[in-house]
Amino acid sequence: MQEKRKSKRFELRLPFLLFREGAESARIEGRTWNLSSGGVLFSAPADLAVGESIEYVITLPAGHGERSVKLRCMGKVVRTQPTPPGEDSSHQAIAATLERYEFLRH
Repeated sequence: MQEKRKSKRFELRLPFLLFREGAESARIEGRTWNLSSGGVLFSAPADLAVGESIEYVITLPAGHGERSVKLRCMGKVVRTQPTPPGEDSSHQAIAATLERYEFLRH
């Protein structure tokens, strides 16, 4: 089977923080499964709808003697599914686009 994705995906388990605004404002912690230039697959204890706009922060690991880097992103949910067996069943697997981003400075 041939890969049809436009962007190469990198299997990275990184800390993930999802922000929800509005009536149900929340800060939800999760973890990425993979990341590409066009999007992210992550798991979190969140109930999100396909098409919902989200803001999230991915913490990139620090190099030797450096601080970790935070990447603040905006995107939309494109797919949700239950987590696979062996993963936290209270979490949901969520695929989202990466439409805009900025590096957060400490």
